[in-house]
Amino acid sequence: MRKLKVYTLTVVLIIASLVIFLMSRPSETEYDEYGGWKKLRGTKTGFFHVEEINGIWWLVDPEGYVFISKGVNHINYYGDYCPKLGYSPYNRNVQARYGNIRNWAYVTILRLKTWGFNTIGAWSSPELYGKLPYTIILDIAASYGANWLTGEVPDIFSDQFEKHAKSRAMAMCYPRRDDPYLIGYFTDNELRWGPDWRSSKHLLDDFMNLPPSSPGKRVAVEVLREVFNNNISALNELMKANFSSFEDLLYYVGDLPEGDMFSKARSVFLRKYAERYFSVCYKVIKEADPNHLILGCRFAGYAPREVLEVMKDYVDVISINYYGLEAPINLLKYIYSITKKPIMITEFSFKAMDSGLPNTKGAGIALPTQKERAEYCKRYVTSILKLPFVIGYHWFQYMDQPKEGRFDGENSNFGLVKINDEPWDLLVKYFKEINRSAERIHLESTYA
Repeated sequence: MRKLKVYTLTVVLIIASLVIFLMSRPSETEYDEYGGWKKLRGTKTGFFHVEEINGIWWLVDPEGYVFISKGVNHINYYGDYCPKLGYSPYNRNVQARYGNIRNWAYVTILRLKTWGFNTIGAWSSPELYGKLPYTIILDIAASYGANWLTGEVPDIFSDQFEKHAKSRAMAMCYPRRDDPYLIGYFTDNELRWGPDWRSSKHLLDDFMNLPPSSPGKRVAVEVLREVFNNNISALNELMKANFSSFEDLLYYVGDLPEGDMFSKARSVFLRKYAERYFSVCYKVIKEADPNHLILGCRFAGYAPREVLEVMKDYVDVISINYYGLEAPINLLKYIYSITKKPIMITEFSFKAMDSGLPNTKGAGIALPTQKERAEYCKRYVTSILKLPFVIGYHWFQYMDQPKEGRFDGENSNFGLVKINDEPWDLLVKYFKEINRSAERIHLESTYA
């Protein structure tokens, strides 16, 4: 009897979702099957690519129509696991509601299309891939020891890193090389590039604390040799040390002093680290899949100049996560001035206290109400669409987090839907309006 009730409810939900979609879908003449805007064409290549048309950057879909990536992160049937509960409350709710992942995926895709979204963002259920265009996050450094929570930085100068990266690209990219629905790959998420909330150290100082056998330690010492022009006496004077040669620094464990020479050394080392990371990622991805875009490394709210100057030769798009109340217009202009590459905001969100969730952990400032949440969202997206080099925005995330906290304690109202899978109606209403006008707003964007 219980299975019959679940089945009946699921059928009703699917039919209702389909009716709503059919009633609210955009004009058949406005978007193609990929979500490309049929009012403007670029070059048809059979795959997603980026193109500057009349001074404005766009993604271009496989049929040659311009495309703004309107995405959502973590559209995942399994939701957020809650250690305190020992399960994912979202997953329990959707299992009870839909019966299986296939039914959930069907309803979810209809919802996303109804709300004007056209991209499956990072950390989403693979069952959604191909039903809308999608992105993949490769976690090349993360699977080698990088940790976005702690800011741990692995020694990627080792030969093993390239072997690891190649293996990962062959496993994740090669099978997708001919998929027209794949937009492209993020290499990683929120790597640490220097001092931030996770660590006060520069990468050079991190590597000076490695053992002498580490390839990265040798690179760090060679950078100091280069910056000090092989003058160990000059280094000794600033460090108040008595090294007999730069080789002795291989056995030094500790941080370096502040000052111009060491600031220069930190900058040089950061460039070498970025060069190693992005060149390896580019090489292994393109060997496995020459057809799809490299979408950047999803910067965590900041992007050092040294890294931007290096990476521009190895990526097609710059991606950045940013949770401020206002869109980071000046930061985006700064990034574009250095790279001349189109940019996507790959995480942004707003949360509200009237959701009933604690909102004590998770990025951003909690707003009082859902109305303010929706209004800030509209203002944020509209402002970035007016920049001619912004080609997409991905909301974080599809469902709210558990009030008891997920794996890292986050417990915020980030969802388009609640834990019971019911939409936050005002937010999705605003998104529907924004998403349907995105291309027209972007078409009128300027560099002013």
